Amino acid sequence: MPIEEEFKPDAIVIGSGLAGLVAAMEITNAGKKVLLLDQETEQNLGGQAFWSFGGLFLINSPQQRRMGIKDSYELALQDWMGTAAFDREEDYWPRQWAEAYLKFAAGEKYEYISKMGIKLMFMVGWAERGDGAASGHGNSVPRFHVSWGTGTGVIKPFVEKAHEASAKGLLQMKFRHRVTALISIDGKIVGTQGDVLENDDKERGFATNRNVISQFEYKAALVVIATGGIGANHELVRQNWPERLGKAPENMVCGVPAYVDGKMIGIAEATGANIINRDRMWHYTEGLQNWNPIWPNHGIRILPGPSSFWLDAKGNRLPAPFLPGFDTLGTLKHIQETGYAYSWFILTQKIIKKEFALSGSEQNPDITNKDYLLFLKRIFGKKAPGPVEAFKENGKDFIVSDDLEELVQKMNELSGDLLLDAQKIRSLLEARDRELDNKFSKDTQINYIRSTRKYLGDKLGRVAKPHKILASENGPLIAVRLNILTRKTLGGIETNLNGQVLKADGTVLEGLYAAGEVAGFGGGGMHGYRALEGTFLGGCIFSGMKIGKYIADL
Repeated sequence: MPIEEEFKPDAIVIGSGLAGLVAAMEITNAGKKVLLLDQETEQNLGGQAFWSFGGLFLINSPQQRRMGIKDSYELALQDWMGTAAFDREEDYWPRQWAEAYLKFAAGEKYEYISKMGIKLMFMVGWAERGDGAASGHGNSVPRFHVSWGTGTGVIKPFVEKAHEASAKGLLQMKFRHRVTALISIDGKIVGTQGDVLENDDKERGFATNRNVISQFEYKAALVVIATGGIGANHELVRQNWPERLGKAPENMVCGVPAYVDGKMIGIAEATGANIINRDRMWHYTEGLQNWNPIWPNHGIRILPGPSSFWLDAKGNRLPAPFLPGFDTLGTLKHIQETGYAYSWFILTQKIIKKEFALSGSEQNPDITNKDYLLFLKRIFGKKAPGPVEAFKENGKDFIVSDDLEELVQKMNELSGDLLLDAQKIRSLLEARDRELDNKFSKDTQINYIRSTRKYLGDKLGRVAKPHKILASENGPLIAVRLNILTRKTLGGIETNLNGQVLKADGTVLEGLYAAGEVAGFGGGGMHGYRALEGTFLGGCIFSGMKIGKYIADL
């Protein structure tokens, strides 16, 4: 008899991404058996987290304290609640998850990841800086801790734990197994059914075939869904797009691999799971078309510092707080209201060198490969990081020129809309540059650039010294067309604090659990309307851990 038919799992985990791996680890740590199913190939073990920048949200960490940052649970709670803006009856469990996650981030999280061997870089980043109000949206202090190794460094220990559990006979991994239904008996989930897909030898991230070669059925007392969100399913993104963010864009680039299709959300719903906050989602405004794509319509996000001059498609300067790195969804709404789903950065070589980072493990070889010399070159070198320079040279969305009029002409040619007036843009830039003649200014962006450099991490590696964009010595001039990039699902399957899936009447759907993005990273949407960044990977770890430990104790 084949070993797989002798294997009797205590739990089935659907999805071999970060949340699924953490849940499987915690369950097998207790000596229980887990069957791990995934529609993709073994090359994709670790899922979407592999491709991430590796940002982790922590509160009052040793890294923060060494950088002189005063953070606390109370300040983080203020920021989170001002950002999430919970206002719905169904926000009860999401709010509970948010508060529990903040306590984790301020307490156990640092020790938990450290014991797993995840190391953090010494500089703490300041992402999603907010709307300018103390009680409103955004991070009051830097909290974005980058894993030394980016997303690959985050998933590595959990992948290793999976292989260790497999060697002990506690974990069996079945790839190319696509779940199409949950088995329900007398209202209780008792297993899964689905298709076995033909094997595929494509490298990680590339879209694989969907050729069905057979079917499967596996049973277990407990089933955990950890299959991610809807980011690559643009039909679902548009279907759930909220009116408050304007009309859904006709053209978007995709920030996640094709397998992030959201189908398990519908399958869970068909079995009785309650889906909440479908209209809450997290997409970026600084997307680039990848000149060297891996998955279909592959987009890369710029992680911008605060100095680039931001124009809408018509050449109007974006007002505060819609500055680079401040208010992602507020900026998205503002851009959508222009009637065009793209915008522009105008900047200098000095700004791109200091302030441009690209999201993604493959776009940061120095950090991903833990190359200290290459990282020092990023901080102190004369050019931007290699992948950024490669985009500047090869990317369709980049234009470089020493002459503003020529730059604007090429911007018009690239968009095809001919909306930009060179004289208008020159006037805007000249007005901005005049604000640098004094140490004080009325320009919000200039004042913020000066203020943020008081934080050592920004001064060293993130924010360029204020300078005039039109001054020839700071050139060449660079224009970047920014596209809407799909990324995260903030709503999803409603769960209680044990990760048990709830039905529409609020009762538990016995036998079923949900972890990670498929559950809005916890409860069906612990981020509310917006997120503070660095919270997605942490949400996968936390929800996977919570569910895994709960099942382990049953």
